[in-house]
Amino acid sequence: MDTSTPSRRAVLRWGIGTATALTAAPALTACGQTVGATRVTRQEPTRRDQKVELTFWTWVPMQKTVDLWNRTHPDIHVEMQTIPQNVTGGYQKMHASLTAGNPPDLAQVEYHELPGFMLVNGLTDLSEYGADDLRDHYVPWQWQQGVFDGKVYTVPQASGPMGLFYRRDLFAKWGIETPATWDEFEHAARVVKAGGKGARLCAFAPNQPTWFAAMCWQRGARWVRTEGDTWVVDLDDDLSREVAEYWERMVRDDLVFVEPDMSNAWYKHIQTGQISAWIGPQWGDALLRGNAPGTAGMWRVALLPQWKAGHKASANWGGSSTAVLQGSRHPREALRFAHWINTDRRAIDLNVAAGYGWPAATGVFRGSALDRPDPFFGGQRYNDVFTVSDRAIDTSWKWSPTTDADFAQLQDAFGAAIAGEGSLTGALSDAQKGTVDNLRAKGLEARSAR
Repeated sequence: MDTSTPSRRAVLRWGIGTATALTAAPALTACGQTVGATRVTRQEPTRRDQKVELTFWTWVPMQKTVDLWNRTHPDIHVEMQTIPQNVTGGYQKMHASLTAGNPPDLAQVEYHELPGFMLVNGLTDLSEYGADDLRDHYVPWQWQQGVFDGKVYTVPQASGPMGLFYRRDLFAKWGIETPATWDEFEHAARVVKAGGKGARLCAFAPNQPTWFAAMCWQRGARWVRTEGDTWVVDLDDDLSREVAEYWERMVRDDLVFVEPDMSNAWYKHIQTGQISAWIGPQWGDALLRGNAPGTAGMWRVALLPQWKAGHKASANWGGSSTAVLQGSRHPREALRFAHWINTDRRAIDLNVAAGYGWPAATGVFRGSALDRPDPFFGGQRYNDVFTVSDRAIDTSWKWSPTTDADFAQLQDAFGAAIAGEGSLTGALSDAQKGTVDNLRAKGLEARSAR
């Protein structure tokens, strides 16, 4: 068993939950697992007149925020470097830098990636540098995303409460009421298809397992849980199968486009009104605004359709933290920057404009750039919808430390199903077995729930 660093000797328990109840997860250490960081974080002494230099990797265009920091903090200069988005190359770059011993001081890491970084000793224990004192500045469930074995390893940045973006003008044209249930959403899809001219209500993106996970999350599914030191995998549960069957029917009956969202084809359909709805996260407002400016004033936002009338269940898509990677020589200064960039009101307004998501800091919504009517959404105070959505998220959902590999398998299986080789429900069964295998390959105890 690897005993090269104290953090890997410890039993790192992962806590995710609400302010009143935290649940523990089993050890993220593993016999035979390669440590991904070859350089350990160490605080270097600095002279009083010395300017500390930090490097920050992110795919969100936050340069204006970083510029504000540099103007107002002359003792710590931050260089922001734009990297490929998450699994399109960003995480590979981070892991390669950890292995090479030349990581940036800070990096944007999504919540579902944190267990995987912990598995390879890729994050700095920030409790050593005073992070515990910052807890009350953040939404409890987002704060807990980066807490392992009672120690803080990252600063929460933002989440992605879900909602329904829709074209009010087109809904009015077709006589569609805002769908309150998934049955009504399917009915709306049939109305749009019958309207002719090749339009569809929305698209199903087989390349977005994170989106599909959010749909199952809203339905009440739990893809992983823990029993002692064992990870229990349950992707193929009845609730997830119900979600898969729903979207399989939508695809089979030609009620949706089947195409990657955030692709050129998808953006064209958004721009031309061929797509009139998107089930997306709060940070999706920036995508619509930036890629379909000609539709300004036509969009509105509503709560997610529900599986049972009268319910208000929601889910989260995305969410990131500002992490101090293992190997930094200035962790104390890096923590100071990470906290500022995610809590300073001026910084948050700049971050919101850049599309970074729903802030993890508490008490910053009222009076912020989010808290106002928006002309793009016809003057709607659309973020009031996401305030309700955010409160309706079941925060007991957990992520596997092998999420990248799990999602890759699910994406491949969905692609095969769309191509006529199997089904979406069958893809869940394949992914269930694959996730158990992925966990065991990391030396972790794992079993299938069924």
